[in-house]
Amino acid sequence: MENLITLGQRAKEASAWLGSLSSTDKNTALGNVRTELLLCKDAILAANAKDMAAGKRAGMTAALLDRLMLDERRIMAMADSLAQIAALDDPIGEVFSMQKRPNGLLIGQQRVPLGVVCIIYEARPGVTLDAAAICLKTGNAAILKGGKEALESNKAIAMAINQALKKTGFTEGCVQLVTDTNREASLELMKMNKYIDLLIPRGGRGLIETVLQNSRIPVIETGSGNCHVYVDSSADLDMAKSIIINAKTSRPGVCNAMEKLLVNTGIAKDFLPGLLDELSAMGVEVRADPFVCSMYKNAKQATAEDWAEEYLDLVLAVKVVTDVDEAIKHINQYGTKHSEAIVSDSYENTRKFMERVDAAAVYANASTRFTDGYEFGYGAELGISTQKLHARGPMGLKALTSIKYVIYGSGQIR
Repeated sequence: MENLITLGQRAKEASAWLGSLSSTDKNTALGNVRTELLLCKDAILAANAKDMAAGKRAGMTAALLDRLMLDERRIMAMADSLAQIAALDDPIGEVFSMQKRPNGLLIGQQRVPLGVVCIIYEARPGVTLDAAAICLKTGNAAILKGGKEALESNKAIAMAINQALKKTGFTEGCVQLVTDTNREASLELMKMNKYIDLLIPRGGRGLIETVLQNSRIPVIETGSGNCHVYVDSSADLDMAKSIIINAKTSRPGVCNAMEKLLVNTGIAKDFLPGLLDELSAMGVEVRADPFVCSMYKNAKQATAEDWAEEYLDLVLAVKVVTDVDEAIKHINQYGTKHSEAIVSDSYENTRKFMERVDAAAVYANASTRFTDGYEFGYGAELGISTQKLHARGPMGLKALTSIKYVIYGSGQIR
């Protein structure tokens, strides 16, 4: 069994070394990781095949298996994200807000690494690479603990990363994978505030709640996505249908998928039956309020718990609302502050929705599926922060930095 204290000590030492590297050093390492990832592609795919077979035996849903699955296209996308991250401006060392005080002191703020970042995540092997890459670019040491469902995949990816770092001359401990997948190891990590500066849980509600209740380390809450699409009375209904189908069915097991559909009462009877037939034909189970159930016989009656549930599956709850105000009230009551969308041709209703909905990402006439670090131009992400302090939304490079004040004087005393 791994000694997590030793792992934390190595990470702390490595973080001090990483923080002193130049952008060129870090970008060279990312380039070498990309090369090694492609060289190890077959080994990674073989490891992932073991995880997939175990997942099927364990009865994982199709949506969760999709999150777990790697293929050549996804590995190429991972490689491309490394190139994109390397091409981004390095935030470390940036000095901003430099001001001259009346006493002659020049006071500015400089971006610095956070130190050691620990990410605890579930069946998403791509997170192993994304997290390592973003940490390396920002001079942070990474401690990674994935779920048991992706253990073989994570080990193969971590091995490729560390082989590349060793060839680049990086010190030991820059990126470490915890291979003990037991809950006790996670709980021990949550107490290691002597070594870990930030803890990021990336997964379902259960994981996030466990971390929030047990961690002694500052936490950025991520991931849980009870996302809504509201179709306004003025909406282009063809556009609305396209957005809804994409948001629900393109990848139902991810946190930016739509889980709830709200439809204005003025268009519900004309719009919903055909749409729900199409969704049902795609395997979507429809749960709904009494109004929708009365017009669509294949819908199941939604329970009170449904409105707050993140399904991560081909399940959709549908509710009819009187206007945009009721939609906003419902979303702010049941949403997880992740991603919310309105489909509308009304400037006034769109403006009201965009201003009053409390979420990290609010969309007008677009799918919630775009809430993603890659789509936002960050190359990758460490997760979607649904809280308000320090970072919110897709977390790219700047989310893994802190600041220190730099003050230049000429002999001033107080």
